[in-house]
Formats: sequence, C-alpha cells, structure tokens
Amino acid sequence: MKKLTAILLSALLLVSLLTACTTDEPVSSTPDTPTVKADVNIVAIAGPTGVGLVSLMDENANGNAANNYNFTVVNDPQKAVASVLNGDADIAAVPTNLASTLYKRTSGNVQVLAVNTLGVLYMLENGDSVKSVDDLRGKTIYTSGQGANPEYILRYVLEKNGLDPDKDVKIEFVADNDVLATLVTNGTAKVAMVPEPKATACLLGNKDLKTVLNMTQEWDKVSDDTSALMMGCVIARKEFVQNNKAAVNAFLTEYESSINEVKTDVAAAANSCVTHGIIPKAPLAQKAIPNCNLTFVEGADMKTQLAGYLKVLFDYNPAAIGGALPTDDFYYAR
Repeated sequence: MKKLTAILLSALLLVSLLTACTTDEPVSSTPDTPTVKADVNIVAIAGPTGVGLVSLMDENANGNAANNYNFTVVNDPQKAVASVLNGDADIAAVPTNLASTLYKRTSGNVQVLAVNTLGVLYMLENGDSVKSVDDLRGKTIYTSGQGANPEYILRYVLEKNGLDPDKDVKIEFVADNDVLATLVTNGTAKVAMVPEPKATACLLGNKDLKTVLNMTQEWDKVSDDTSALMMGCVIARKEFVQNNKAAVNAFLTEYESSINEVKTDVAAAANSCVTHGIIPKAPLAQKAIPNCNLTFVEGADMKTQLAGYLKVLFDYNPAAIGGALPTDDFYYAR
C-alpha cells in the first residue's frame, strides 16, 4: 500500500512539473498574433501622420501591446528618412510621396503597409467671397510647399475646375508653415491653403478667418475614383517585413484599432498627442484631430487609390515621388 501511494504521488508530482513548464509558453491564437513579442522600432513625424499612433503608444506604455514597440517622434521628415535608410527604424509613419522616394532610394527595400491620413489641407479666407473653387479666380493664394505635395494638389484641383494656376490665380509661396500661419493670422494673407494642425491654430488666433474649402473633398469631386488624396502612410523595411510577418500583421491590427480609438475619443487622444509629442497643446489637438482625415486603408484599395495619387504627382514632377512610379511590390498585402 505504501509503495502504491508513493507511485501515485510521484505521478502527480510529474504532472504538476510538466504543467508548470508549459504554463508560461506563449500561444499563438491567430495567424496575426506573434508567438513571442517582437522588438519593433517605429519612427513617427509629429503632426497628422503621427496622430493615429497615440492610442497604440498608450497601450505599449502600459505593456498591453502585441509587440515591444520603441517609438521615436521627430519633427523633421529627413530624420525619419535617415532612420529608415540606416536601419534604425523598422516601421515609419511618413508622407506618401516620401514613402515612394524611399522606395526608389533603397532599390525597393521599402513597402507601404497602410494609408493613415487623407488630405490635411484647407483653404482659409479672411472674408466671405470664396464659396467654390471657381471663386478663387483672381485671388492671391498663400501656401507653403513649393515643389512638393501642396503645390501639386493645389494645381490639380484648380486645373480640374477649369482654372489656369499660372494665369487665373496668383500662388504666393512662403518658406514654411510657421511663416504661413503668421501671415494668415495677422491678416496679411486673405486667402491661404493651410495644413492641419496649423489651420486650426490660425482659426483660433484670428476669429475673422473661416474654412472655405476642404481640399480632400475638392479632390474627390474631380478625381473620378481613380485616385484619392492620400497624404500620409506607414511604411516598413522590406527585410524586416519578410523576417517578422506575424509581428507586422499584429501591428497593423493594433494600428487600425488605434486610429479608430483616436477618432472615437478625441479628448483622450488630444491629451495623448501632448504626452507623446505629436501636437504640443491639448486644446489645439482636440480641434485639429477631426480635420486630420485619419483613415486606415490597406491592400487592394490602398494600391488602387494611392497609385492614382502618386501618378498625379508624377505627372507634375517625377522628382516629387523619387523619379519613378513604384511597382507592385511597393504595396504590402496581408
């Protein structure tokens, strides 16, 4: 009897040990859940392209993210470029034309994972004369971004509405968005195309200003569904994607949820924008976020609409997207 008891106790002890050994083993519940947490370095540019990440940043800080994310926020897009080129960044939130340029510079070693923002440009007026694009005829339009996205977006919308950008309007380019905001707020610029969150800052700084045109809506009116005004995206190094596909897919799932959370709870997101250095002040962020046109578009829809947008930019200036249109391998699909 003592021998039988000893055998049973030994068997129970063995089962307990085996259970203890397997309890802490990670389990993959879905194909998009990594079996272990991957270390992922993410660079975001302060402003609209980084806004959709803030909820995920909060989850990561609390230890609740699917991966171990290391976030870096920069103010200069060229710092994001450098991080991708030297391999410090695995994933980066950048303007779409910059993504195309990086694809070219890396000989195809960059993929766009998803589009995160549509247009963030708004036409502001100190007055009450502009109700449509045609009302811009004869006006001086202040804007930044000569030789970059803002110029080509403005030219495209004007031309599609029958206006010659070089004859029917005067486009007054300024050095940067800070200068632009100053000229708009002090009343020097009566009509100006301004990006968020500077557009909201201008409206808060001068009560005589009003938003008269949403350039995303104006683009949609004339683009016949062959393109969309997709100004921001998230990219990854192709080598990282190939070696960490489960981690990348898990990130995309979390990123989509993060964007939806930001759009749902704007007040909380505004505070998170300040915490993570995306937008400097919560009241400004809370008013600007709804105008940032946050979105999450991936796969076939992203490829069709983004390719159409890049083609518009290419037709104006090939250098704006790196000198050539990206091929199919630029567009990631889960």
